[in-house]
Amino acid sequence: MAKLPTELARDGPPATSSAACVVAVLWLPATSAAGLTAAVRIPTWTRIHQKKEKLSHFRFYWHDVLSGKNPTSVMVIPPPGNSTTGFGYANMIDNPLTLRPELTSDCVGRAQGLYASASQQGIGFLMVMNFAFIEGKYNGSTLTVVGRNPAMDAVRELSVVGGSGLFRFARGYVQARTHWLDLETGDATVEYNAYVLHY
Repeated sequence: MAKLPTELARDGPPATSSAACVVAVLWLPATSAAGLTAAVRIPTWTRIHQKKEKLSHFRFYWHDVLSGKNPTSVMVIPPPGNSTTGFGYANMIDNPLTLRPELTSDCVGRAQGLYASASQQGIGFLMVMNFAFIEGKYNGSTLTVVGRNPAMDAVRELSVVGGSGLFRFARGYVQARTHWLDLETGDATVEYNAYVLHY
């Protein structure tokens, strides 16, 4: 005798359909994940560690241009009126990185990010930026630099905390030395030496 719809609801679906649903629920995510992994080719930790880690040294010049018609550094947050150190202001940057101190020399990348005045007692900046390379072997790769920059010191050291492209899992440090500073405009050229461990 056929069961009424109310009896079907009370007894639940037949066991075969329950088993089919469980198989479908377990199988679909597994196949989707396998397809995604194959399409994206996510590197595994083991595969990365089979490569030999190397230390690379790069030297380039960072040009902070605040003046003129096309500045590469723009104030986005002004300092409060009573600050003698500029504490609290922030600049967004898209600064050229060149091979030599001249702004007209070969551009190998851009420093994109921000720096902010983070000291009430002196000139000290919080720097957060990506060195985005646009030439040669490292074209399309980036290094991420974060740290404190006491700008009046002869040598400042900041951390390399990561990277992308050929600099995945990068770590290291950069040293910054002011090459040139215009006290009227604030324009500056800074020599950066980066020491980076990467695969």
